[in-house]
Amino acid sequence: MRGVFLHAPGDIRVEHRPDPTIVEPTDAIIRLSATCVCGSDLWPYRGIETVDGPAPMGHEYVGIVEAVGPAVTTIKPGQFVIGSFFASDNTCEICRAGYQTSCLHRELIGAIGTQAELARIPLADGTLVATPDVPPDDLIPSFLAASDVLGTGWFGAVAAEVGPGKTVAVVGDGAVGLLGVMAAKRLGAERIIVMSRHAPRQKLALEFGATDIIEERGDEGAARIKDLTNGLGAHSVIEAVGTRESMMQAVHATRPGGHIGYVGVTHGELPGDQLFFSHTHLHGGPAPVRRFLPELIDLIWNGEIDPGKVFDLTLPLDEAAEGYRAMDERRAIKTLLRP
Repeated sequence: MRGVFLHAPGDIRVEHRPDPTIVEPTDAIIRLSATCVCGSDLWPYRGIETVDGPAPMGHEYVGIVEAVGPAVTTIKPGQFVIGSFFASDNTCEICRAGYQTSCLHRELIGAIGTQAELARIPLADGTLVATPDVPPDDLIPSFLAASDVLGTGWFGAVAAEVGPGKTVAVVGDGAVGLLGVMAAKRLGAERIIVMSRHAPRQKLALEFGATDIIEERGDEGAARIKDLTNGLGAHSVIEAVGTRESMMQAVHATRPGGHIGYVGVTHGELPGDQLFFSHTHLHGGPAPVRRFLPELIDLIWNGEIDPGKVFDLTLPLDEAAEGYRAMDERRAIKTLLRP
C-alpha cells in the first residue's frame, strides 16, 4: 500500500509500505475512506519537534473495517468506523472516568500512521465507534473531523467550563479553534470572541457561532478582550495553538476565577508567577475524543452540525506534500487526503 512518511523537516514523501496485518487479537484493519493533515503534524514538519525519519505520518482516520482479530466482539467487517488518535480499551478506570487518552493500555495511533490506504487499529472494541450505516460521501469530511479536531475543540470547550450566559474567548483560528467555536455555541455560550487575522477563517468562525473577531495578538489581544468584558476578561478561554505566547495570551484574557481549556501542547516554559497570580483554572491535555464520539456521531448523522467545513483543501494521497505545504503557509485551514 501507499503511505506518507516524513524523512526530514519539510520532506514529505508517499512511499510503498507493507499492508498491515492483525498483530494482536484485539486489532482491526480498516481501509481508509479519508485521512488528513493535522496542525500538530506541522511541528515535526517544521523541525520544531524531532522525528527520526522516515516516520509514518497521520493519526486521524475514518474507513471501512476489513478484518478483525479473534478477540474483537463489537466491531465487524463492513462497518464504517471512526477512532481517536490514541487507542484505548475504554474499560480501565481512567477510561471510565472519561480520559481515554490516558488509558492504562493506550497506544499512539500516530506511531502507526494513518495517512495511508490501510491502517491497523489496536484495541478496536474500545477505540472504534461505528456509524449507524455506511454514510454518504458528503458526510465523510465531518466524520473525519470527529476523529480529532472536532473532539479536541469540544474538549477545549468542556475543559474551559463553557456554558449558558458565559463569554468565551478562542485563541487560535485553526481547525481546532474553529471547532471550539462550534462546541461553545452548542454548549450555550452567550458571547464567543475569536482571535483571528485571516478573513476566510473569520468568516467560518462567524458561521460556526462567533459573535466578535479580534485581530490583535499577545497583550494587545488580551486587552481587547478585557475591553469587551467590562475590564474583567472572559469566563472561559479555549487555547488551541500550543505556543508560550498563545498560552500567556489565554491566561491574560481570562478573568480571575475563570477557566482555560488548553488543547495545544505548549512549546516553551510558562512563567509560574503569572500563572499563580492569575487565579485561573487550567484544565487540558490530549483530548479524550473517544468520550465524545457517540454524541458527535449522532449530531453529524442527524445534520445538526457540519464540522467538515474546516477542510478547505482536498487532495489525493499522492499529493500529501502539497497538503502539508498549504497548511504550513496558511493557504489552507486543513487538508483532507483521499487514499
